[in-house]
Amino acid sequence: MIENRTKFIDLVDDLLPQTQCGLCGYGGCKPYARAISNGEEINKCPPGGQETVDEIAAVLGTTSIALEDAEIEEARDNLALIVEDECIGCTKCIAACPVDAIFGAAKLMHTVLSDLCTGCGLCLDPCPVDCIVMIPRITQRFESRQDKEARNLAKLARNRFNARNKRLERSAQNSVKRAENRKIRSKDILKRAMEQRANKLNATK
Repeated sequence: MIENRTKFIDLVDDLLPQTQCGLCGYGGCKPYARAISNGEEINKCPPGGQETVDEIAAVLGTTSIALEDAEIEEARDNLALIVEDECIGCTKCIAACPVDAIFGAAKLMHTVLSDLCTGCGLCLDPCPVDCIVMIPRITQRFESRQDKEARNLAKLARNRFNARNKRLERSAQNSVKRAENRKIRSKDILKRAMEQRANKLNATK
């Protein structure tokens, strides 16, 4: 096993499919790679399939094990499809997509950017009208998760996932700052109101 833990995590993360689906029980591929570095089993990624388990085992220098939940269909290159006539524009799928692959606005029709969709399926459950389905792509873009095209797509998905997380983090920080500023302004308004009231009372004495 590679001695440098950070390097090991990055290497394992690079082997994972970057669907960011959470089927492994973690909030993305990088968190799962980090968990593996802490001793988690290496066979919890259905989208990656047995080949990913084998690749990680090779990095660890251990014997490979069977893929957990092997009965789950491996999402080699699936695609989310929004039935546009049924879409109500609720934006819940947009919020759920880990790689910002769904485009639309409130009360307007949404659509999936097919070249960016990782096939994670996280948009399915939030949809209140069940207008999203998962379908195999008409033309599969790769045969193996370790193909050059698959790795390029995984890199793109990782970059979009990281960019989204940073954006959400900034948004959360800004929300906290706005709440703090509102609290400060409220205190100032209350203070001024109390001072004005005190001044009026003093003036009537």
